[in-house]
Amino acid sequence: MANGPMGRRPFGERPGHPNGPVTGQGTEYTGRYVVLLDPGDQESGLNALRSSADIASVERVRGTDAANVAELLERPDVSVLFEELGAAVVEVRPEQRHALVTTAEAESSIIAAEPERMVYASPITAPQQAPTEFFPAYRSDEEVVAHHTRAEIAAAQGPAMDEQKWTWGLQAIRANLSSLTGRDVKIAVIDSGVDTDHPDLAGRIEATVSFVPGETVEDGHGHGTHCIGTAAGAANPRQGPRYGVACDAKILAAKVLSNATGSGTDGQILAGMAWAVAHGARVISMSLGAQVRPGELFPQTYEKLAQRALERGTVIVAAAGNDSHRPPEIRPVSRPANCPSILAVSALDKALTPSFFSNGGINGQGGEVNIAAPGRDVHSAAPGGGYQVMSGTSMATPHVAGVLALLAQANPNASAAELKVSLMSGAFPLTQPVRDVGSGLLQAP
Repeated sequence: MANGPMGRRPFGERPGHPNGPVTGQGTEYTGRYVVLLDPGDQESGLNALRSSADIASVERVRGTDAANVAELLERPDVSVLFEELGAAVVEVRPEQRHALVTTAEAESSIIAAEPERMVYASPITAPQQAPTEFFPAYRSDEEVVAHHTRAEIAAAQGPAMDEQKWTWGLQAIRANLSSLTGRDVKIAVIDSGVDTDHPDLAGRIEATVSFVPGETVEDGHGHGTHCIGTAAGAANPRQGPRYGVACDAKILAAKVLSNATGSGTDGQILAGMAWAVAHGARVISMSLGAQVRPGELFPQTYEKLAQRALERGTVIVAAAGNDSHRPPEIRPVSRPANCPSILAVSALDKALTPSFFSNGGINGQGGEVNIAAPGRDVHSAAPGGGYQVMSGTSMATPHVAGVLALLAQANPNASAAELKVSLMSGAFPLTQPVRDVGSGLLQAP
């Protein structure tokens, strides 16, 4: 199904990978390119692409200006430039793609040009397993953990976990012992939107935006509301145990994943990142991703944008991905979590062992796991004012975002780099390989 002269493919079609297929769900491309420009000389790069590759007309967008961005990203006759990040989503005819790549390699004002990919955060119920995100996983992990590790954690946190007042995840990360609440710290969750009327969230949603064409920010999928609840749910929820880490944080909700399939594009995520940084987010939480091959390098565009966000005081965390089958198969950390400047979060079970689906740090140059957090059987908010239990590295990631908000409250003048150091140094060491748990179990200050 072509859409206009550029031949845009709808979300469901797979153009295929230019370098061969990927196992599992596969790699899906939209036909567009994401181009990263020198922030001090954006016009030279655009002019080079206009003259050599005949790119579509460029619409300029500022980070706080969300009007019509979703529609612009879907138009086959328009390229979109996010000025503050120096990133453009470029429309180019198929016969001009080679010229675009050649120009990007030769033009000094173009830092990177990569095919735009699809990303996912779609819960899938595996046989006899809890729901997981990204990709299906069918093999149960072995519930093995050193007894001294359990004893040490138990001694540090008190009696066995009783989930009547606090979820097991909040107890595992010691949020139940912290006096910090994330007050006035902004957490941006880039996901499938939010239930803006949920009684546990409504009073603290500062700003919302949807970059999904034809859809409001209201969460018809459930993934985004669940993640936002874990990061910033209320201190006293309407029902059940407390499940939110930073109960007084301000919520920024950017919808980039569709209601029906929980899918989106790199361009939509970049739009969400630009919007979040422009709104002063101290933390961006992205429980989404796409598979990578063993040995595959991280995407330069996401890495450079993450660096620019760090310079502006924003820490980005992302889910490591769920397409492993432990044992024996461990798949590499997904993109964009595999970027060196983005914190990759793996998932732990209640036994504090890596969940069977959680990806590992088997790729170098940024593909490591940085920290581990509760990701199995996580109770949080659901659209419609209710609650649900979900599993995945998607569920682990907002735990980390919430703790970063606590650290930002405690250290309001800290740089993003300093917040990352505090987070990593405060982790509780585990006996599992660094490949699987990074610096260890997330701990609240």
